[in-house]
Amino acid sequence: MGFHKSETNLSDLYIIKPDVFGDERGFFQELYNSRTFEAIGLGHLSFVQDNLSFSKKGTLRGLHFQAPPYAQGKLVTVLQGRVLDVAVDIRAESPTYGEVFAYELDDQKREMMYVPEGFAHGFQVLSDECLFLYKCTNVYNRESEGGILWNDPSLSVPWGKVDPIISEKDHLHPRWEDFRTPFVEEKVV
Repeated sequence: MGFHKSETNLSDLYIIKPDVFGDERGFFQELYNSRTFEAIGLGHLSFVQDNLSFSKKGTLRGLHFQAPPYAQGKLVTVLQGRVLDVAVDIRAESPTYGEVFAYELDDQKREMMYVPEGFAHGFQVLSDECLFLYKCTNVYNRESEGGILWNDPSLSVPWGKVDPIISEKDHLHPRWEDFRTPFVEEKVV
């Protein structure tokens, strides 16, 4: 059993493909294994909180992040359904700062995306219903939550062709031009 890591156009953001074993009874797959994650170079991850969301078609959640000291890396996957999963690099010193990655996750390919600390993340449900799992490297903290406006034209996120259902809170996030990232490396003098 194992996992296979594929790089994306964004620094430190990966697609993780698990080995899936299926037959006439169904299938079996590991969602996480610290030893096999170590083998693909992600052994430093320590997950401390799991979140599960259920959403209806069109639901758009994002673009969210947790600021330091509660910044979260996330291992995300779809247990049932299909989503367009989106990440935006918001690390000021990153070579891919401000760039977007969008990828379809579904319950057929069973892939995962690792979204590291310093990324805004969101998804839109493309199927009738969706169960979406997040494994997080830090606990949630309300005072540390932040976001970027989901439909800011300067980001050009290629959201699905489904009418979005969006929370009031997600309509209030700042536009990219007004956004000030909390992910700035401190200069040592």
